[in-house]
Amino acid sequence: MFLPGCPRDFFFSLQSIWCWSFWVDILRSTEERFSKLYYHLRRKFLPLDPCTQIVCSMGNGTSRLYSALAKTLNSSAASQHPEYLVSPDSEHLEPIDPKELLEECRAVLHTRPPRFQRDFVDLRTDCPSSHPPIRVMQWNILAQALGEGKDNFVQCPVEALKWEERKCLILEEILAYQPDILCLQEVDHYFDTFQPLLSRLGYQGTFFPKPWSPCLDVEHNNGPDGCALFFLQNRFKLVNSANIRLTAMTLKTNQVAIAQTLECKESSRQFCIAVTHLKARTGWERFRSAQGCDLLQNLQNITQGAKIPLIVCGDFNAEPTEEVYKHFASSSLNLNSAYKLLSADGQSEPPYTTWKIRTSGECRHTLDYIWYSKHALSVKSALDLLTEEQIGPNRLPSFNYPSDHLSLVCDFSFNEEPDGLL
Repeated sequence: MFLPGCPRDFFFSLQSIWCWSFWVDILRSTEERFSKLYYHLRRKFLPLDPCTQIVCSMGNGTSRLYSALAKTLNSSAASQHPEYLVSPDSEHLEPIDPKELLEECRAVLHTRPPRFQRDFVDLRTDCPSSHPPIRVMQWNILAQALGEGKDNFVQCPVEALKWEERKCLILEEILAYQPDILCLQEVDHYFDTFQPLLSRLGYQGTFFPKPWSPCLDVEHNNGPDGCALFFLQNRFKLVNSANIRLTAMTLKTNQVAIAQTLECKESSRQFCIAVTHLKARTGWERFRSAQGCDLLQNLQNITQGAKIPLIVCGDFNAEPTEEVYKHFASSSLNLNSAYKLLSADGQSEPPYTTWKIRTSGECRHTLDYIWYSKHALSVKSALDLLTEEQIGPNRLPSFNYPSDHLSLVCDFSFNEEPDGLL
């Protein structure tokens, strides 16, 4: 029996995926049991000594600020399962000055070309706001394991992908724009880099890994990649948080999302922020469409039928011509894509948000978006994209830029009198 409007070949492809996922779940559940047993025995009979824990410094071994960050279990089971990592207690770590961290990053990067200059485009309307805007950054930062082991960026020098320097380029980009909320994809260094550092900068973070991350297929990986969401604790209070494993035609998939309801401490107004990363590759358009529909349904419930304003950030792996994009554009959640406002007519997406050269050829696509409730929120400004000249003939990533995707940054404010539905 087939679902209405669902092609026969699509049904069988989903059936194959279900069979595969069924056995993978069995294998992974068995692996998890052994890992938990190993972890329990290790903790019971080999208690961790702070003097023997691994230390991951920012760059060279002389870093005076970050020599005691990111303590992890020294075991293969822990490295494959970040949920068993001993995460540093941010309450016992001293806050750090963003300027000092930025200087530390630049010291590590002193042999590299300077970072690209990007400017904010003022998009202010006639809607004044008595509170400071909310700056949101969306970025697929490129998983380290994928960048070095799977993605085959043929024009990118191997040296440009070394983690000790590439992580500083990522941090430099974040520190340069100082977002209030940070939505990341392809994060495979959450526990040893981003969580300990960003927590000391005042952020609260959440990480949700992919169930079957391709990073785990790469030798010497750092665990699974996934989505991460950070927000500044001095600006927002967490009201509710949901980790969502996306489904397609009721089947669980390998893609995830995080959705959190936050309350602004200045205005006491609430909004929902979500981050996701949909299925990649040509030929999976219907699969992405189903994932997008599932995410929209979840967000419909979380926002109480669009009563709570919404911002959705993500690498959708979909051009604006795809069905999943159209679903978001026509949703009852009344969403608009923020980066369309940079176009002359206000209706066109940027020509690209990712640009790379692989063994299969050159790829230039618009895949990354920041959606927002157009009746409840206004976009005050947006960070312009890098030009083709800045990106250069070898495209991304490069010595200048750490990812094959560009970061998107927008400043939002609440409309004082939301008109009708959000």
